Amino acid sequence: MTHLRSKRLPRPGVALAAVAGLVAALGLGATGEARAAEPARVATYTPDASRWADRAHGFASLAGGTTGGAGGKVVTVTDQASLARYAAAEEPYVIRVAGTVAVEPFGSDIVVASNKTIIGVGDTGEIVHGELHLNPGTHNVIIRNLTIRDSYVEGDWDGKTTDFDAIQMDAVHHVWIDHNRFTHMGDGLLDIRKDSQYVTVSYNQFSDHNKAFGIGWTNNVQTQITIDHNWFTGTKQRNPSADNCAYAHLYNNYVSAQVADGDPVWTYGNWSRGRTKMVIENSYYDRVQHPYQADATAELVERGSILRKTSGRTDEWGAAFTPRDFYDYRLDPAAAVPALVKKFSGPQQRIGVTLHVPGAYPTVQAAVDAVPDGNGVPVTIAVAPGTYREKVFIPAAKPKILLRGTGHHRSDTVIVFDTPAEYGGSTGSATVRIAANDVTARNLTFSNDFDEASVELKGEQALAMKTTGDRIVFEDAAFLGNQDTLMTDSPKLNVISRVYVRDSYIEGDVDFIYGRATTVIERSVIKALSRGSTTNNGWITAASTWTGNPYGFLITRSKIVSDAPAGSFHLGRPWHPGGEPNAVAQVLIRDTRLPAAIKSSPWTDMSGFSWKDARFTEYQNYGPGAAESQDRPRMSDEDARSHTVTAYLAGTDGWAPHVRH
Repeated sequence: MTHLRSKRLPRPGVALAAVAGLVAALGLGATGEARAAEPARVATYTPDASRWADRAHGFASLAGGTTGGAGGKVVTVTDQASLARYAAAEEPYVIRVAGTVAVEPFGSDIVVASNKTIIGVGDTGEIVHGELHLNPGTHNVIIRNLTIRDSYVEGDWDGKTTDFDAIQMDAVHHVWIDHNRFTHMGDGLLDIRKDSQYVTVSYNQFSDHNKAFGIGWTNNVQTQITIDHNWFTGTKQRNPSADNCAYAHLYNNYVSAQVADGDPVWTYGNWSRGRTKMVIENSYYDRVQHPYQADATAELVERGSILRKTSGRTDEWGAAFTPRDFYDYRLDPAAAVPALVKKFSGPQQRIGVTLHVPGAYPTVQAAVDAVPDGNGVPVTIAVAPGTYREKVFIPAAKPKILLRGTGHHRSDTVIVFDTPAEYGGSTGSATVRIAANDVTARNLTFSNDFDEASVELKGEQALAMKTTGDRIVFEDAAFLGNQDTLMTDSPKLNVISRVYVRDSYIEGDVDFIYGRATTVIERSVIKALSRGSTTNNGWITAASTWTGNPYGFLITRSKIVSDAPAGSFHLGRPWHPGGEPNAVAQVLIRDTRLPAAIKSSPWTDMSGFSWKDARFTEYQNYGPGAAESQDRPRMSDEDARSHTVTAYLAGTDGWAPHVRH
């Protein structure tokens, strides 16, 4: 067997010193023994986001790691036939289980092949009356956020006549079982058997059962397994039982309310059997017979756990092993375990599907392509820091995508291309196009770095971003370009789409915020770039609002900056695409600082259409560019009260993305 020592990664979570301080605050002695029989209060202890991390930890993270179906298509299943087809397929899949999948005949297997992620949608995905089965040789499987329940046959408490486990695997490697609920099955809930290796079992609930979780069924000593933050309640034995494991690391598990049937031997918590080397850390045992025990041939090291109203064996002998020789991990204080595990184990509403770029998906577009058409549940595309020179299109059939840069700053993650409108029109020039509804982009930079000064072309439009979908949100984003940087549009003139831009940065020179979508730009910086003129360097906006839409562009609580000379930049002009008379620009700039570069008469005509026929107004702007003039419409206090962020975005469905901040 290959030696498992690996390069350590930076430790997530709290430092050891902080943990030690928290342990002391929660009433634990130096050895972790409780000073009182009752669990300490943990109301001030806040868990971190790593409890929903979408990458395997522990032994499943070693020797190449466990990525499941990453890189494959994402599919959503609602019936047994679809689940069975995708689970057994040769190619990788991320399989989302939506609602209840009832398995027939009762107790049947769903075979899971290699390179699969099976994950419940929200906290309601479940498999009833059936087993997920991994045959020998299967590898790289993730099973998350599911309830698997109810294959128990009345009268078969000992599981002697059926073998209807929730999950069973033989001679597999690299498997991560996380945030599931297992209850009321035939025979075992989770059986990890016959030399399976590199396995992590985390944040699961095991309940209402006799034989909860068994590991082994072999004379070899090969299995390496991490078991953390699981809740065993209303179970009798195998919580877990580990037979001939090379390394079994158990930490922060909660064993409580054990079945009390008077059995003096086969009612127990953890058992280190055969030649297993087991380490138990900071777990909590409440009303458990034989909390942890070891065969004479096995080794068991325990530290930091709490025993409450327990009886029987608490064996400790041998040196076992040092888990941190293999991987880093975060230990929660034992006193905090009951509250944490009750809250965070089992299926969670917030666990979804995250597609990683690069790695699982080499490009942003590849990750978008993996999202299923008609997507009904949010999917996150997490983009690592770097520069991605590609065009990205999110089609209308792929809604509910969160595009998120994972760097510390939006400038760390850049999606950029250099196409001008000369090649494919203004739409074809866009680096990123979003046609889908309910898309959010966060902590990213979108750029079109076409150099308008280097090549003479008929059209210099070069979009960084174009949207036509509804309910689009940009948070902490940057849009870089020159002419036509950001276009917020809709599928057609009389269809209203809404876009909300917050805490962002937009730069350009000519009409660089334009289109007919209802668009709110709040708490952002808008930079008007100089083109070298002393009289006219460009226009910030070019709205084409449908005349039937009272709300076009609202720029509020923001700051416009410029490197252009004083009095050389316009706030906007009215765009009537193709001479469309029913495109009547509506722009309100309010509560915003204006630079000296803004003209005293900041609105101009366009293509024969007078700016005075458009709906251009300002309200309570300030700064050197906000001086009063005759050609500068001001909104009244009364009208300003109805031209708010809420009014612009609410539509008919009450959309209010700004309220969450």
